[in-house]
Amino acid sequence: MGIKRALKKEGIEVIMPMDTLTTNTIAKNIANTLNKNFPELNLDTKNLFMKISRLNMCFAKLPQGVSAKYFYKNKTIYFSCNIEEENLASVAIHECIHYLQEKCEKNGEIVKLGLCDYTDGNLPGTGINEAAVQLMAAKCTGNSYENEKYFDIEIETNTPTYYPLECALVREMAYVIGEKTLFDSTLNANNKFKEQYISLTSKKDFYTIQKNIDLLVETQEELEELHFNIQEFDTDEYYVKKCTKEIENKKQKIRNLFLDTQKLILTSYFDNAINLAYTPKLIENYRNKLYYFKNLLGHVEGDNFYNDYYIDKMMQLEKRYDIKNTEITDLVVVKQSFISVLIRKIKKLFGYNPEYAEMKNKM
Repeated sequence: MGIKRALKKEGIEVIMPMDTLTTNTIAKNIANTLNKNFPELNLDTKNLFMKISRLNMCFAKLPQGVSAKYFYKNKTIYFSCNIEEENLASVAIHECIHYLQEKCEKNGEIVKLGLCDYTDGNLPGTGINEAAVQLMAAKCTGNSYENEKYFDIEIETNTPTYYPLECALVREMAYVIGEKTLFDSTLNANNKFKEQYISLTSKKDFYTIQKNIDLLVETQEELEELHFNIQEFDTDEYYVKKCTKEIENKKQKIRNLFLDTQKLILTSYFDNAINLAYTPKLIENYRNKLYYFKNLLGHVEGDNFYNDYYIDKMMQLEKRYDIKNTEITDLVVVKQSFISVLIRKIKKLFGYNPEYAEMKNKM
């Protein structure tokens, strides 16, 4: 497919190229911003500037709601004509990261786009990659976190208008192994993030999470199309009724996908990590990491999975202490004091019901 035809398919109508001075100003701004916000990646500001300044940048008419779009086939970023000049650099960050994360063969064919595999026709990893790029962009622009609700899921997000649910899930994954590894793989298109995540969970869990986040993106796009169709055919009562029912099904699917994926991110890591918590210090580290995971969670009213999971894990630690107490008598007082106080606090915090626990143990 030719470039003109491909652009038309993407809904891009070119207006005019950007002047060299503006392009270089944007390149310099973004190179400095990336270096400032990601010092752990040891980026070369001069090299970044040179790469970004070679990009083609144009003004164009874009689909509604799109401010900028990077088109990898001709290495061009298209900016909406409605963007104010002072906002060009902040809008361009996401698209420039896409350009920087490209990994191509000698013939120019793209094989990886950050965390997304382009050698597979299904483009696995699209969702994780888009979320990771947006998390980097939001960090560069200094977006503050706010509480928002999507599909009855309440989350804290600094990307309210761009795949907030996907970003929330990828934040949870990054919490497990560290942002540095995530952003390194995102920008440099390497496998460090995937390999480290698998080493701490399992290959099956990683690919399930990856697939679910891709499906989350796909389902939201289908939902947007349904909303568009209702507006186009609002006079057809039967069609509108049919679309409305399908919209509710898609919303429920999105809620379920998010919650199922979030539970898997939580359990796949902490079920394994508890086996390494065998000293008081490691147990305290485990408890803290699990406890503060709650700050990243998306909440749905009536869902107590995290609270129940947290209590169960603390009880497992209590049993572990009891077993060790029979082996190392010198630490009995310390261990019993530490874990007993901890469990009492947890039970009080989550409204622990001893009758429910007794019934659960009998099941």
